[in-house]
Amino acid sequence: MHIVIVGNGIAGVTAARVVRKRRPDWRITLVSEEHPEHLARTAWMYVYMGHLTLEQTRPYAPDFWERNRIERLHDRAESLDADRQRLALRSGRTLTYGRLLVATGSVPAFYGWPGQDLAGVQGLYHLQDLERMERETAGIERAAVVGGGLIGVELAEMLRTRGVAVTYLVREGRYFAHAMPERESRLIEEEIRRHGVDLRLQTEPEAFLGSGRVEGVRTTAGDTIPAEWVGLGTGVRPNVGWLEGSGIETARGVLVDHHLRTSAANVWAAGDCAEHREPLPGRAPVEALWYTGRIQGATAGYALADEARPYVPGVFYNSAKFFDLEWQVVGSIAPESDPGRNEALAEDRTRTGARLVRLQGDAESGRLLGIHALGARLRHEVCAEWIVSRRSLDDCLRDLPRAGFDPEFSRAMPTPTLA
Repeated sequence: MHIVIVGNGIAGVTAARVVRKRRPDWRITLVSEEHPEHLARTAWMYVYMGHLTLEQTRPYAPDFWERNRIERLHDRAESLDADRQRLALRSGRTLTYGRLLVATGSVPAFYGWPGQDLAGVQGLYHLQDLERMERETAGIERAAVVGGGLIGVELAEMLRTRGVAVTYLVREGRYFAHAMPERESRLIEEEIRRHGVDLRLQTEPEAFLGSGRVEGVRTTAGDTIPAEWVGLGTGVRPNVGWLEGSGIETARGVLVDHHLRTSAANVWAAGDCAEHREPLPGRAPVEALWYTGRIQGATAGYALADEARPYVPGVFYNSAKFFDLEWQVVGSIAPESDPGRNEALAEDRTRTGARLVRLQGDAESGRLLGIHALGARLRHEVCAEWIVSRRSLDDCLRDLPRAGFDPEFSRAMPTPTLA
């Protein structure tokens, strides 16, 4: 059996590892346009800031691929004939597969602004985006960043470490409004401004200005902001355009069932490019997260190896860092006041900044629904187990020190009390 996997991100490589463990004698070919190695894409900002080298973002030793007999092709998938089970590559090569996994991830999403195709206007997702950013920000003095999510604040931090003046445009009235309560948004806004970023809320680009290369941004507030480079952190969209004409059903992404099967025989999809026909309760149809990509990759790997099992995403988890302020969310946190939820909140200030811990529970049953933390580290597995076992909010508050994961000699985690 020949397994072909298009995309060597976390979903594709996880699937390849599972297939190899379950089927030692099968042939596995991994196709990637981005780079022949699997790289930790979440570490791009640290490469730019000089904290890591590109070599240090490789999770596997150089001999991993040979030891596991995983063939790698540094090539681009151009088209797919699902009926004949053939994959055409840019190099002119054609691969015939027994089973195929589409794990082509995402591409930055732009929204049709005038001037968005000017040199110096870009997103950050692939290695090529990082390399382009390195070239085009060399020696600049002023930049703009657009988008009130995780990529936007990463871009702002990257630029500030090189002394670039940054104007940061966020469409909403507060930072990350769709994902966190207002108090957390305001603490992050303080942190962003503390690092010298000109944060402008309720402000969007109207057009990017320049002749050949970007020179500024005209905003919906009527201002013109000088900018020699513009970073767009305005989200991503599934990378599925190359499947046009393949016969595989797509919407925003490749449509899959709960086993990650597509509409074509012997073809599965996983990671950012997959869209669930029937999303699981409380989950988005497309889940563009590293953690879910890894789980989906494993699910697809078992299916490719003839051991199909349904996709079970587990308890939602995400984490990030906003300059010096670490963030974690486990489970479900309502960003707005919800009469169906009880909550407990604690906040304090230290020499190194603010810390906040919020727990939310179901008002009727009392069970814990989610935990939110800024500036305080939590043990993911402990918090997730509480949610899965339907522990009460009161029990979790009493047991909260067990979830703490702060460094030795740090101050005790703030103790939330019911509101």
